[in-house]
Amino acid sequence: MKTRITELFGIEHPIIQGGMHHVGYAELAAAVSNAGGLGVITGLTQKTPELLACEIARCREMTDKPFGVNLTFLPAVNPPDYPGYVRAIVEGGVKIVETAGNNPQKWLPALKDAGIKVIHKCTSVRHALKAESIGCDAISVDGFECGGHPGEDDIPNFILLPRAAEELKIPFVASGGMADGRSLVAALALGAEGMNMGTRFIATKEAPVHDNVKQTIVAASELDTRLILRPMRNTERVLVNAATERVLEKEKRLGSSIQFGDIAPELAGVYPRIMQGGDMDAGVWSCGMVAGLIRDVPSVKELIDRIMAEAESIIAQRLAGMLR
Repeated sequence: MKTRITELFGIEHPIIQGGMHHVGYAELAAAVSNAGGLGVITGLTQKTPELLACEIARCREMTDKPFGVNLTFLPAVNPPDYPGYVRAIVEGGVKIVETAGNNPQKWLPALKDAGIKVIHKCTSVRHALKAESIGCDAISVDGFECGGHPGEDDIPNFILLPRAAEELKIPFVASGGMADGRSLVAALALGAEGMNMGTRFIATKEAPVHDNVKQTIVAASELDTRLILRPMRNTERVLVNAATERVLEKEKRLGSSIQFGDIAPELAGVYPRIMQGGDMDAGVWSCGMVAGLIRDVPSVKELIDRIMAEAESIIAQRLAGMLR
């Protein structure tokens, strides 16, 4: 399947594995790239630029296909060593970067000078247009369904994707609610050039997370996510668990006076205990509504091959068969 995204990134299938904290390690990125998609290492999961350089080298030992690095720019009192991370990406020979969070404009010259293609994650058309205007090569359009941070506009992909198609000149992929061949065909029909999957890739054999996490996703329905941090305008979609319920109770009780410190025990530093330790109630963790469409834990290659076969069948048989 040839789209502007496969051409831009030099990949076989228009499927991207999004950056995910304490999930996007070399094992998963290499598996996705080897299966014909675009695997992505999560930069800030590596605590230092030196560790990221090692992770990039480790991924390169596992695949000779293109892969990317996610770099999320967050406001912080003590920000990460972003110049160091950018240097590790450039010196590691990575040619694709997925940026997220704050405006990446400050970092684009160094990336562009190294011949790196940048795809920026956006939850609104206005932010996507800004990313296009500053020189990003592609956009990952995140609808309200997505796990993690869906923004504050609450626009689902059935509206957001065609709006993006009306406004953008650069290619974009659909993110949020993507799981199978149906998702891919729908995304293409709405104007996207491919899709980005996060939660679906966690429930694969190669995902370097505890089996409890994978089985929890398989067991979850589309009703099992909640939105937290709305009072702080930093909304996050997470899977419901005991920690999520505690956060929601505090938000309800404290209202607009809530501070991050009030809910820090449920959020700060919990990902290793969940993703690697398998303690499913240790804290809150990002998960998309797409969990309702996930029913197995295949290998990455099995998943991508299945998606492409299903997409091709829908296009060539079901849709073509409807034409008179």
